[in-house]
Amino acid sequence: MSPAPGPARRLPNGFTVALDRHTLLIDGGRGLLGGSPTRLLRLTPRARALLTGRTLRVRDAAGATLAELLLERGLAHPVAEALPPHPDPRCTYVVPVRDRPRQLDRLLSGIGPGAEVIVVDDASHDPAAVAAVAARHGARLVPLSRNIGPAGARNTGLSLVRTPFVAFVDSDIVLAPDTVPTLLKHFTDARVAIAVPRIVGLRTPRSSGWIGRYEQARSSLDLGAHPASVRPGSFVSWTSTACMVARVDAVTGGFDARMRVGEDVDFGWRAVAGGWRLRYEPAAVAAHEHRVAFTDWFTRKAVYGSGAQPLAERHPRAIAPAVLAPWSAAVVLALLAQRRWSVPVAAAVCGVTTLRIARKLEGTEHPVRLGARLTANGAAAALSQTGALLTRHWWPAAALGCAASRRVRRAVTVAAVADIALERGWTRAGLDPVRYGVARRLDDLAYGAGVWFSAARGRSLAALRPRLLIGGRGQMPAASRRSVASSRSDSAEPGSSSHIS
Repeated sequence: MSPAPGPARRLPNGFTVALDRHTLLIDGGRGLLGGSPTRLLRLTPRARALLTGRTLRVRDAAGATLAELLLERGLAHPVAEALPPHPDPRCTYVVPVRDRPRQLDRLLSGIGPGAEVIVVDDASHDPAAVAAVAARHGARLVPLSRNIGPAGARNTGLSLVRTPFVAFVDSDIVLAPDTVPTLLKHFTDARVAIAVPRIVGLRTPRSSGWIGRYEQARSSLDLGAHPASVRPGSFVSWTSTACMVARVDAVTGGFDARMRVGEDVDFGWRAVAGGWRLRYEPAAVAAHEHRVAFTDWFTRKAVYGSGAQPLAERHPRAIAPAVLAPWSAAVVLALLAQRRWSVPVAAAVCGVTTLRIARKLEGTEHPVRLGARLTANGAAAALSQTGALLTRHWWPAAALGCAASRRVRRAVTVAAVADIALERGWTRAGLDPVRYGVARRLDDLAYGAGVWFSAARGRSLAALRPRLLIGGRGQMPAASRRSVASSRSDSAEPGSSSHIS
């Protein structure tokens, strides 16, 4: 990836951000608590005046400074509908395809005439059918004599792009008219390298079955209804290239052509490592024709899991199946022991943690109450990750444990039932609990099998090892208060920032 631009490229006037739904306004607006990792940002009176409720519109350098800080800390996200248009929105569509002429025809019909489109035929079995569709829509066809995979096909198309932006779109996607234009607005932020839409299920006659309805609600590609800054360890830690718009100057290196799966995750993480921003924008929507035949669906889930080990080799600190602070790991272990002392010990650890966080929140109006809230959130997240380990990433080991231990059986049962109950309540899948539960567990079985297969093939357990945060970001280190104010008259003077948990 090319290096990201420096701070001199400030956000333009008219750029609007809104606080993340998890960001708390505390002390009457004098502080912001949130982000990933959690931080306390104390605002000066001048900075507070720049916020209108939970929104900030950039009108001068002071507003740009504060908005930049909020974006960088994950405390706020751009408001897509309020962003100014990009001054040069020229974009080329790159479509890698292998057969599937019907889907390709549907996609190109949605893109419409006049757009620059490059169709890379990755050695189709029936190249004439693909060529006919491309010709009918006026797309440039690049036929490949051998199959090199989606990453290599995208790189081939990228090398031919002469516009500032490129939209990578898979052939089984259907674009709404405003999908790409909405994403292009994010590039008025000079540090945005990639923007992706929400991927929802395309409704077809075949998608009305139970697998189709499960995918409508719980697709691996659907990253939710809320905007996010995409980076490892955050609320949205990866993106798919089913539909993605990228700044060409930022991604000149392209995808890792050696990877047949997980290349999209690697692509995004390399951009983040280079100092770029990735935006997930659910206001832009693209529909994906999910696999709904059971064998195809189950196999694809396993293929997703098989990308874990290659990603672990390239990004060892980002691929851990669970990330726990020492205190939350202690809570989990105490509860998994299932002894009489388990709940009192877990409660004691949470109590101590609450007091430690409260000390870092000194000066706020309700430090203990905020500390308890953050501790409860952290404990819930740790238990959720542990449940996922037992039912998804570690299920082969958990299955062996169930055969030998009553406590393991209880832990796995509670994790599986709680997961189904909570997930079904949130997703409203339109399935009865039994069929939703079966689909959910099969999803986990397939993905976990893929992870273990990739670990065995790579002769490494890196993709299966949780990460314990000791003395680093995200753990609750001593408050490292750092001034981000400037004495210049055009500074936003936001105040000071502290790591919390």
